[in-house]
Amino acid sequence: MEELKHQGGLISMKNLFKNNVKMPKDAGWLIPGLEIKRWLALIFLGSVFIIAGILTLSNPDNVYDILKVIRAAVKENYELVAAIVIFIGSILFFKGWQKTNLSMLDIHTGKEKESVLETLYRRKKLNKGPKIVAIGGGTGLSMLLKGIKKITNNITAVVTVGDDGGSSGRLREEMGVLPPGDIRNCIAALADDEDLVTKLFQYRFDVGEGLKGHSFGNLFLTALCSITGDMVRAVKESSNVLSIRGRVLPSTLDNMKLVAEMEDGRIIHGESSIPEAHGKIKKLFTEPAECKALPEVIDAIKNADLIIMGPGSLYTSVIPNLLIKEIANAVAKAKAKKIYVCNIMTQVGETDNYSVASHVNALIDHAGSSDILDAVLVNNSIPKNISPAYAKNNSYPVVLDMENLKPTGVKLVSSKLIEEEESKNGLVRHSSSRVARAVYYWYRKQMRNR
Repeated sequence: MEELKHQGGLISMKNLFKNNVKMPKDAGWLIPGLEIKRWLALIFLGSVFIIAGILTLSNPDNVYDILKVIRAAVKENYELVAAIVIFIGSILFFKGWQKTNLSMLDIHTGKEKESVLETLYRRKKLNKGPKIVAIGGGTGLSMLLKGIKKITNNITAVVTVGDDGGSSGRLREEMGVLPPGDIRNCIAALADDEDLVTKLFQYRFDVGEGLKGHSFGNLFLTALCSITGDMVRAVKESSNVLSIRGRVLPSTLDNMKLVAEMEDGRIIHGESSIPEAHGKIKKLFTEPAECKALPEVIDAIKNADLIIMGPGSLYTSVIPNLLIKEIANAVAKAKAKKIYVCNIMTQVGETDNYSVASHVNALIDHAGSSDILDAVLVNNSIPKNISPAYAKNNSYPVVLDMENLKPTGVKLVSSKLIEEEESKNGLVRHSSSRVARAVYYWYRKQMRNR
């Protein structure tokens, strides 16, 4: 991403996490990619044609030699030629004027502190960013999207629909809609006014019969689903209203429910029940067994430049998307670069004692192909004062075991991924900007080396 920032009479252009390059404020309009200069040039060219035509037609006594040459060249037909020149000039002028206005007007973001130039530059640059498909669910996916939207507007978030707990589960059971919770989080993450939309969508009613426990965002999407006829249209309309970057798509429109076979032979039904089973998961299934992928999801995967999976709950957020065979096959066959963002800490009831290789192998086993991944992104920094609450809840840092990772053929990418402010308090949270930066750097490196 490239950003412009006011610094007195200067504009500072940051070239995607690199050093600042300063230039006079007025010269900012000369920055490549704004799609303004071409239309201003067209206006200028049109004006020249109009003036030249008028001067040729008027035949003043002291016209420049070049106009005399023009008149001499056209001889008796100068009036016709002048008319043609004026006509062409008018077309060029008004076309340039129109395009300039369209470029200037297509920039509303609601950010009062951002100048027109800054907004225009950001919008145009982000529109030319890589096509990224992010696959997952839960808070992990929404965290990732907050960082990715600073790199590109060409984002497709593919969200699992296996949630059956809380407000989403109630609405799913009572209203027959796809669980809106994870979709809600992704919409909020991609919104321009992220803070306000998040507060609004995450607002949870704590009183009221029937309302208590529901979030506003879930009710909003459910209502739109009833109005539009399906969740895809509901998400699309809400995205338009909230001016989000990219798009959010459910992985399937089928009423998909998760089923886990445990190592001890137990069969656990329902996403919310799986972590509560407190056992090692052997295999994950769906009911119905053959869920059909949303066609828009498959198209997005086929056309993607970069596919990102995770972070998030391995068995209840990431893998459920890969249980849809069409999605797993599309990812395996995709020409895009593919990377998995591994969790920092193990998750009780899902990934107890899991290493990095364990996460990767689980993804490959359930997808049925090692071609779904090129690399895995791993955090390489854990705060020294990590909160004892993690150990108390049997959650520990995910260990890197290269000897088990190498046979998978998946390359290792390591970077500091934790949120600095959170780490001061001993908490371990992914930083959306650091994750996005690390993924993008890896992607750019792969593109240079191919």
